[in-house]
Amino acid sequence: MALTINQEEKAKLIKLFEQGTQVLQESEDLRAGLRDTIKFTGEELGIKPAVLNKAIKIAHKHSLSEERNTFEDIETILETVRRGS
Repeated sequence: MALTINQEEKAKLIKLFEQGTQVLQESEDLRAGLRDTIKFTGEELGIKPAVLNKAIKIAHKHSLSEERNTFEDIETILETVRRGS
């Protein structure tokens, strides 16, 4: 069955796409700004950007305990196969 769209629906779709693309562009711009800030702050503090990114994501998700558990599991696995440092 073919999709039929009347004028009112067309107007709603156009508005949705305008707002959606604007939000996505703003999100990209904010992420780029955050990426630059993380890079420069990392350079100033001598911390790798990947470490700062990971810490920010953990803080945002409130998942420190989960991350600790995951790392402990990884540590156990590596110790088991004697590949840890």
